[in-house]
Amino acid sequence: MKRFRDFFLFCSGVHVPMLKRAPSETNKYGGIGATIFFTGLLAAFSGGYALWTVFSSPWGAIVFGIVWGLMIFNLDRYIVSGMKKRNKFMQEFGMAVPRLILAILIAVVISKPLELKVFEKEINQELIVMEQQVFKNQEDKVKNRFQQQVNTLNAEIAQLNQGIREQAAKVDTLQLIAQQEADGTGGSRKQNLGPIYKAKKADADSAAALLQRITVQNGTLIAQKRQQLASIDSTRQSTVGTLDRSHIDGLASRLDALGHLTDRSEPVKWANWFITLLFITIETAPVFVKLISPRGPYDDLLEAHEHAYIIFRKETIEKREREYNKRMMIGQTAGVNS
Repeated sequence: MKRFRDFFLFCSGVHVPMLKRAPSETNKYGGIGATIFFTGLLAAFSGGYALWTVFSSPWGAIVFGIVWGLMIFNLDRYIVSGMKKRNKFMQEFGMAVPRLILAILIAVVISKPLELKVFEKEINQELIVMEQQVFKNQEDKVKNRFQQQVNTLNAEIAQLNQGIREQAAKVDTLQLIAQQEADGTGGSRKQNLGPIYKAKKADADSAAALLQRITVQNGTLIAQKRQQLASIDSTRQSTVGTLDRSHIDGLASRLDALGHLTDRSEPVKWANWFITLLFITIETAPVFVKLISPRGPYDDLLEAHEHAYIIFRKETIEKREREYNKRMMIGQTAGVNS
C-alpha cells in the first residue's frame, strides 16, 4: 500500500519530502494522483482503440496508446501541480480557467473513441446502411452517365414503332374503304367490283406493300438500336462491377455513423452526452479539488519555501551588484592614480 501511495503522490505532482512535513494532506494529494493516473490509463485505452480502428495494427495501437496515455498523464500532472493555493479565490479561479478549458478539451478527445466502442454494435449496423447508400449513389452516377444515350435510343425505337403503327392503321383504313365500296356500305353505295373499287383496292395494296417495306426497314433499325441498348447495359454493368466495394470502417465513418445515430435516437443522444460529461467530470475533478479545497499545511510550507527562494535570489543579486560596483570603484581609483 505504501508503494501505491507513493506512486499516486508522484502522479499528483506534489513535492513528497515537503509533504512529509504535512502528513494530513497525504490523502488529498493521493486521491488527486489516483484520478490523474486513471485518466491517463483511460486515455491510453482510447488512443489505442482509435489507432486500431484506423490501421488495424495491434502493436501500433499498443505503442500509440502508451504514448498517448503518458502524454495525457503528463499534461494532467502539470495542470494540477501548477495550481497553488493563495487564499485569493478569484485569482485562483482566473488561473484555473485555462486549465479547465484544456482539461475539457482533453476529456472530449479521450471520450470519443470510447464512445465508439460503447455503441459499436449499433454503429456497425449503421455502417451497413451507409455502405448501401454509398453503393447506390455510385450506381446512380454510373446510370446517369449512360442515361442520355439510353433515352435517345428508346425515343428512336418508339418513333420507328410509331411509324409502323401509323402505316398499319392507314392500310386498315384503305382496306376498309375498298371493302365498303365492294359491298355497297360506303363510297358510291352500290355493290360492284368496278373501276372505283379496283382503284381503292390498288391504294390499299400499295399501302400494304409500303407497310411491309417499312416493317422490314424499321425492324432492322429497331434490332440495331436494341443491340446498342444491350451493349450500353453491358458496359454499365461492367462499370458498376469495377466500382470500389470496400467496407466503410474507418474512424471518420464511425464518427459519422455515431452522428447519424444521435440525430435519430434521443436515448443514444443523451447516452452519448452523459459519457462525454462523465469524462469531463473525471478530467476536471483534480482541478476542481485543488480549487475548492481549503488552504492546508502543505500550501503554507510551499509558499514559505518559494518566499525563501525569492529572498535568497534577491540577496544574491544584491550581493553581485555590490561586488560589481566595488570592482568598478577600484578600477576607477587605479585609473586616476595612474
